[in-house]
Amino acid sequence: MFGWCGTVLRVDLTCKTLEKKDLDPQVAQDFLGGRGLNAKTLFDELGPGVDPLGPENLLCFATGTLTATTMGLSSRLHVSTLSPYSGIMGDGNVGGAMAHVMKRAGYDQMVVSGASDTPVYLLIEDGDVSFHDADDLWGLDTWATTDLLVERHGKGVCVACIGQAGENLVRLASTMVDKYASASRGSGAVWGSKKLKAIVLRGTGRPELFDRKGFLALSKEDKRFMAEDRVQKEVAAVYGSHYGITHWFPGSRNFEKELSPEEVPEQLRHEAWKEYEIDRVGCQSCHIKCKNVYKIPKGDRKGEIGEGMEYEAVYCLGTNCGVEDPVAIMEMENLCDAYGVDVIAIGNTIALAKDLYNRGIIDDSVTGGLDLSWENAKDQVELVHKTVMREGFGNLIAEGMYSLAKIIGNGAMEHCYHTKGLGRGVYPAGLFTLAHAIATRGADHLRGRSWSCGENSDEDVLKDLMDKGIITDDPVHSMIHGERVTTLADTIGRCKGAVNTWTCALPLIWKGSLFDGLAEMLTKATGIPYTGALVEAVSDRIGAVERAFNARQGITLADDMLPQRPEFKHTQEGAAEREAHMALVKAWYEENGYDPETGLPTRETCDRLNISEVVTTLDKERPYKKWDGPLLMALDAYPKGGQRV
Repeated sequence: MFGWCGTVLRVDLTCKTLEKKDLDPQVAQDFLGGRGLNAKTLFDELGPGVDPLGPENLLCFATGTLTATTMGLSSRLHVSTLSPYSGIMGDGNVGGAMAHVMKRAGYDQMVVSGASDTPVYLLIEDGDVSFHDADDLWGLDTWATTDLLVERHGKGVCVACIGQAGENLVRLASTMVDKYASASRGSGAVWGSKKLKAIVLRGTGRPELFDRKGFLALSKEDKRFMAEDRVQKEVAAVYGSHYGITHWFPGSRNFEKELSPEEVPEQLRHEAWKEYEIDRVGCQSCHIKCKNVYKIPKGDRKGEIGEGMEYEAVYCLGTNCGVEDPVAIMEMENLCDAYGVDVIAIGNTIALAKDLYNRGIIDDSVTGGLDLSWENAKDQVELVHKTVMREGFGNLIAEGMYSLAKIIGNGAMEHCYHTKGLGRGVYPAGLFTLAHAIATRGADHLRGRSWSCGENSDEDVLKDLMDKGIITDDPVHSMIHGERVTTLADTIGRCKGAVNTWTCALPLIWKGSLFDGLAEMLTKATGIPYTGALVEAVSDRIGAVERAFNARQGITLADDMLPQRPEFKHTQEGAAEREAHMALVKAWYEENGYDPETGLPTRETCDRLNISEVVTTLDKERPYKKWDGPLLMALDAYPKGGQRV
C-alpha cells in the first residue's frame, strides 16, 4: 500500500498475545486513518451494554494517513475508546511524537483488548513488539515513568503512559504522550483498567508514497504558506492558545457569565503569561511552536517547569472555578500532566462542585472540610491531589461532572451544564449550541464549532471562503462544512492549530476550495484518485458511524440538548430557546440525510456512503437502553493510592 503502512497491531492483554493483521485496503480508502479507522473498529467490535472499565472495552490508537510524511503539522494521534467519563464515543487527539514514531515503526493502528492481571508495558521497536513487567512503574507519575523508560530503552524513544489518575480509574484520566501532551475523554482510566502502564515506541522506517516528488512539492507549498500566514506568525507562534483568554470569552464561576476582554483579570490576560515563559516548543513536524514552556516563580512548586499550558487550563481550572492566581493555575496544570488527568474535565467538575457548595447544596460535611469558596485556590489545588488519589471528596470529583451531579442529587443536575456528559458552557440557541449538540463525543469546541463561524474572522482564508460563498452565515450549512474539516484533520493526522484555523486544519485550503487540495495530496500519497467529493464522503461516513455507535450506547435525539441555567430554563423564553435549538438540530440532520426524528442516518444515506451494515445493525438491535452516563462502580470499589506528586 502507498501512504499507509498496511499493518494493524492487535494486542490481547488477557492472553498476552500479539497479532499483526493486514489493513483492509477498502477500509483504508473509505475511512483514511486516525479517527476514521478507530470509529470503524469501535462500531464493529463494541456493542451495547459494555462496561467502559471492563476487559471487553477496546483502546484504539491510529495514525493519520499523512502522518510521518513531509506534510507539516502531521503528528496527531487519535486515541479512541468507549469513554468511562461520558459512556459514549470517547476519543482524544494528541500531539507530541507518538503518531510519527508509531507510523515509522510500521503501524497504522493498534487495538488493545482484554486486561492483564499485573501491570505491564508494551515495547515496540519497528517490527519487534514485546510485553514487559511494570510493577516498578505502577504508582509513579507520568513524568517519572517517562524518564525511567527513556533511561531504560535509550534516547529517541517515544513514551505514552498513564499516571496515578489512570491507575485509580479516575474517569477524567488521560493518555499522556511525552509528558505533556494529553488525549482525553477518559482513555487513561481504560489503560488503568487493563493494567497497561505505558507504550514505548521506536520507529525508523518511512511510509512509501505513490508520487513522493509530487507530494513533496505540495507539502512545500503548504509549509511556505503557513510560514507567511499572518495569524500563525503573529498569534499562534507568539501566544498560542493563550490568545483566547482575551478573545474567546472564557466562562466564569461555572458558566455564570462569559468574561469580556475587559473583565478578564489583568494577570490572566494573554500578554501576562509571557512573564513566566522561558521557551516555546512545537510537536513533531511543526515549525510554528505554539506551546509555551514556563517556570513557576514562587510557592510550593517554585522553580518547577511545565509545558503547553493551553487556554483551556486557564479557563477551566482558573476563571470558571473562580481562581485568578496564575501561580495556582500553573501548579494545577503541572499536577494534571504529571498525574495524567484532563484539565477541561477536572476543571468543569470542580467548577460544578464549587457552584453547588456556594449555593448550599453541599457543605463541609460532604467536601470533607475543604473550603470550596470561589476564590480559594489553595483548597482547589488540594482537591486535584485528592481527586487523583480518590481520597475523600476527591473520590466524587473523580467520577466526572455528570456522574457527580447524579450521585449528589438534590437539584445538582440543574447546574450541570452538559451535553452528553461534557460541558462547554451555556449559550443561546444558535451555531454554538448546534455544534455542541451534534458533536459525537459530547459538547466540544473541536468538532466543527470554531470553523463554522466568525470566531476566527481575522483569518484571511475564512474571509476568502465567505466571499466566494463556500462558507455562509447559515449555521446549519456552515456546521456541515466545519464538521467535515475537523473530521478530515483527525483522519490525516493534521493539527487544527493553536487558535483553531482553517489553514492548520486542512492543507492547501488557501487555494480557494475546501477539499480539492487535500484530495490532490491524498492522491499523490496513496495513488487512489481522490476528489473533493470523495473526501467529503469520507467525513460523512465517519460521522454516520460515530452517531450509530452512540445510538447503541443509548443516545437519542433528546440528548442533543440545550444546556440552560435553571432560572431561565423554567420560563417561556427558555422553552422558546429550546424549540429554536431543536429546529436547528433537526434541520442539520435532514440536510445530512438523517432521520430528523431519531437523529440516525437513513438506509438511503448508509447505502450512498457504502455502510449499509450500520443501519442493518441498528434495525436489528433496537430498542436500546436509554443513556444516563457511564456505568458506575461503588465508590469504595475503586483502587486508590500511588505516590503524591
